[in-house]
Amino acid sequence: MTYQPPYTITPEILNRVAAISEMIGRLTVLSDQARALRLRRINRIRTIRGSLAIEGNTLSEAQITAILEGKRVIAPSREVQEVKNALAAYDRFDTWNPGVEKDLLEAHRILMSGLINEAGLYRRGGVGVLAGQQVIHMTPPADRVPQLMADLFGWLANTDSHPLIASSVFHYEFEFIHPFVDGNGRMGRLWQSLILARWNPLFAFIPVESLIFEHQAEYYAALQESTLQSDSAPFIAFMLRMILDAVTSSTPEVTPEVTPEVRLLSVFTKEMTRQQLKEALGLRDDEHFRKTYLLPALNAGLIEMTIPDKPRSSKQKYRPTDKGRQLMARHGAEHNQQQTRA
Repeated sequence: MTYQPPYTITPEILNRVAAISEMIGRLTVLSDQARALRLRRINRIRTIRGSLAIEGNTLSEAQITAILEGKRVIAPSREVQEVKNALAAYDRFDTWNPGVEKDLLEAHRILMSGLINEAGLYRRGGVGVLAGQQVIHMTPPADRVPQLMADLFGWLANTDSHPLIASSVFHYEFEFIHPFVDGNGRMGRLWQSLILARWNPLFAFIPVESLIFEHQAEYYAALQESTLQSDSAPFIAFMLRMILDAVTSSTPEVTPEVTPEVRLLSVFTKEMTRQQLKEALGLRDDEHFRKTYLLPALNAGLIEMTIPDKPRSSKQKYRPTDKGRQLMARHGAEHNQQQTRA
């Protein structure tokens, strides 16, 4: 007999599933490629900031953006490491399967690298979940963790519950088991997003984490209430409310976001060398510039080489294409539109 987590499907839960599904359908229809790229970058940063802030990280969205761009940030080294790890983990987001346990262990290894000795390994001792100085949950014994996690993955593979519900149940059960020494909160939230992204790819870029951060006390209260009731319905209802709020606020009609490609296009004053472009952007790391700015713009046909048959020429320069100039014109028009509305 397979494991069955205890949860009740209430009318509130069903109504929120329906509302979220409707909003996701609307977003899928309305989002074009350019807007999707803007949403991806804006919301990925918000997601990382929200998830780490819940765990006490104080870095702002601006600082996280600077780290993403390879710039130096003056902040506690542990907090910078947490951000770098989260950025590396979310870069691998599309490669992980939420139903594969070894992928979860690999994600934890990346997320907690350099922060704890047991990164990527289940805990070998007992852990208590604290709220301030008060222990609000004693986790199952460490020797039961591998079997409990195997049962949970087995349930996920076989459940016919809607992904919105199944992902919330997995999240709650994961936090109840608390399989790692540290990083359980950020891993539980990451894995719920991964499960949802398999249902609809837009969930890879919807910043549910930032909403949870704003309602942090309710998040922990919902976890505790579900444990007291031996039924994860309170936590499911809470998570669906956060997801609905996040989906509702993640419309394509956002202020045009300055993507790396747009930033690169914006610094052109003439045909420019690679070094001139890097300096104009205020970047130091050559590899980051190449991977994040130059190659994506070239591959998208937004810029071109002046000597295309000799890509490694010391005299090589770059210039915007017609497509690149059109993108900048559209970006400027959208920005002006937003300013007018404001």
